[in-house]
Amino acid sequence: MRQPRLPSAKVDGSTRRAVLKAGAAAAVGSAAFGSAGCLFPGPSVADVSDVRRAGVPAPDVEALLAKMTLDEKIGQMTQADRTALQDGSEINKYFLGSVLNGGDSLPVPNRPGVWADMTDAYQSQALSTRLGIPLLYGVDAVHGHNGVHGATIFPHNIGLGCTRDPALVAAAARVTALEVAGTGADWTFAPCIAVPRDEHWGRTYEGFGEMPELAELLGPAAIRGYQEATDGSAILACAKHFLGDGGTTRGKDQGDTRISDEELRRLHLPGYVAAVKAGVATVMVSYSSVNGQ
Repeated sequence: MRQPRLPSAKVDGSTRRAVLKAGAAAAVGSAAFGSAGCLFPGPSVADVSDVRRAGVPAPDVEALLAKMTLDEKIGQMTQADRTALQDGSEINKYFLGSVLNGGDSLPVPNRPGVWADMTDAYQSQALSTRLGIPLLYGVDAVHGHNGVHGATIFPHNIGLGCTRDPALVAAAARVTALEVAGTGADWTFAPCIAVPRDEHWGRTYEGFGEMPELAELLGPAAIRGYQEATDGSAILACAKHFLGDGGTTRGKDQGDTRISDEELRRLHLPGYVAAVKAGVATVMVSYSSVNGQ
């Protein structure tokens, strides 16, 4: 399966297919509901004990870095949209560390098995490089694996925020993780823990609500749902967008959050403190400014 992510990782198609089935079963169970960079490494998704049980030694990162050429380091820091790839051989040629699906860059036909075969092919390109460093594959699975036809779709964060229910948010993230892992991806750009302060902002629905307490309460719940699993279906979470994206003047997207330092910390920072304490694997930098910078 996809976890743990180690240089010697191998694609296990039968296990992946089992996770696809588990995701479908979880989707049925989700009926109770009634109806998402700048990276800061956090704790590994896979517990060290899981790695040892698998008989695979944890990688010596410093030793690996010492072996890398400048081109390999640059490649590992590069994330390409899948539409920029011709046949996937670019992953091997340029030592790419990450590939993502943008909102419109979906495989054709858009079916889970096609996704899984696509990510397997990309992963084989990464594992065939000199150092065999596995590829990180990212998706915008922000309210379910919403780019995949037939995936379970949940309410956006603004709706989940209305519940004030961390267990429900964690359960939705757990179903999402199952379905993401089943398609071979291992990183979701979620949860968005923006604190929307002006409804003119067209992305207001991406945040849990206008109060920082909701981001503190529900952001970690989503992170646990994505990341805490021992059956091979855990995926990397990503808290976004650091910092103040929900507070731009007049709600202008990619705008400027004009605010005092005290207010910035009081309103927009608590969710990130909580996310880091919850062990979030990555954090995405914002596309907006703070006081013109």
